Amino acid sequence: MTTALRVALAGLGTVGGGVIRVLETNRELIARRAGRPIEIVAVSARDRTKDRGVDVSGYEWLDDTTALARCDADVVVELVGGADGPALALARATLGAGKGFVTANKAMLAHHGAELAEMAEAARVPLKFEAAVAGGIPVIKGLREGMAANAVSRVYGILNGTCNFILSKMESEGRDFGDVLAEAQALGFAESDPSFDIDGVDAAHKLSILSTIAFGTRPAFADVAIGGIRNVTAADVAEAEALGYRVRLVGMAQADASGVFQRVHAHLVPHAHPLAHVTGSTNAVVAEGNFVGRLLFQGAGAGDGPTASAVVADLIDIARGEAGPPYAMPVAALAEVAPAAAGAQRGRAYLRFAVADRVGVLAEIAAAMRDAGVSIESLIQRAVPVEGTALVVIVTHEAPDAHIEAALERLRGSQSLAGEPLWMHILD
Repeated sequence: MTTALRVALAGLGTVGGGVIRVLETNRELIARRAGRPIEIVAVSARDRTKDRGVDVSGYEWLDDTTALARCDADVVVELVGGADGPALALARATLGAGKGFVTANKAMLAHHGAELAEMAEAARVPLKFEAAVAGGIPVIKGLREGMAANAVSRVYGILNGTCNFILSKMESEGRDFGDVLAEAQALGFAESDPSFDIDGVDAAHKLSILSTIAFGTRPAFADVAIGGIRNVTAADVAEAEALGYRVRLVGMAQADASGVFQRVHAHLVPHAHPLAHVTGSTNAVVAEGNFVGRLLFQGAGAGDGPTASAVVADLIDIARGEAGPPYAMPVAALAEVAPAAAGAQRGRAYLRFAVADRVGVLAEIAAAMRDAGVSIESLIQRAVPVEGTALVVIVTHEAPDAHIEAALERLRGSQSLAGEPLWMHILD
């Protein structure tokens, strides 16, 4: 009889329960595809008495999460979360014990991925993390295996379902950010403290992982320029639509002779682009290779079923004996590449100003653009409900980001401005 792959599972939340359900529901199919059964032998979570909708009575229960690394298992699955703390301790203990490790923890990988990959390579055990980026979408496998023969020049996409849910709701219903955020929290799409999502940090963690695999460079989360959607208003969404765009939070990484550039910011996406039609909590990733061309990966980016599906897919690979370097090449072969200067990036921009409704304001803004070397493609002024104020929207011609920054710096502190300007990049 073929020996089963024995799995220890840390974390019995939404995804952990989903992993148990996937393994139970598709037990026979998974065994045939993996070449042997996959069985959970031990679990760990904070509350032993909680009803999780799945039966865990048949598994050994360990209150100490780190003890899973020492139990009678071949692979440990970590679904605890957090960049440090128990998750990192378990990862180090598991790899140090010479056992395979599967995780959905993008924050831990963004901050400690190189260290953990070196440990896995030294122990000759698998480290897999398909579920860490874009839930059930096989984008890690697509980059690491499907595009292995290509030099990838750019990878970008919608990497956070919470932000996409909020923006597409604002778009379809004309509601403002705070109102839709409250609904997202009530529905469970957003946390009670949504900062990691709406300020772009979650998407930046995922982008850092994609960038490392796509370009063969060492993880560099600290180099990601991060912005969110907190200051996007219903008026911005409406103006974007009128101009032929939709607002999306886009993570963008590209490599060229100047280095690797990584950015998470709100973008205006043309109606003709596939990302403009990604709505709700769906994720989508575009990768561009020099021989395969442009590939689009799209699907459910979160949830118990899709994320658990990705975790179990990693377990099936391990059961088959398919390992290989976590980042598609040994950590020693990952290139040390300097970050490309943000100011040197070129593109068109959407700039929104709330201004005092008086003579000379437009001239002041136009002069700041001119003096910074930014050419204006279009300028729109609209009255707003607040008496004595107006909304000014500028779309620029292509210019270096440094020039846009210089123009905004010239206007900083101006008595004509009623608030901070909003800058959104326009996706080419």
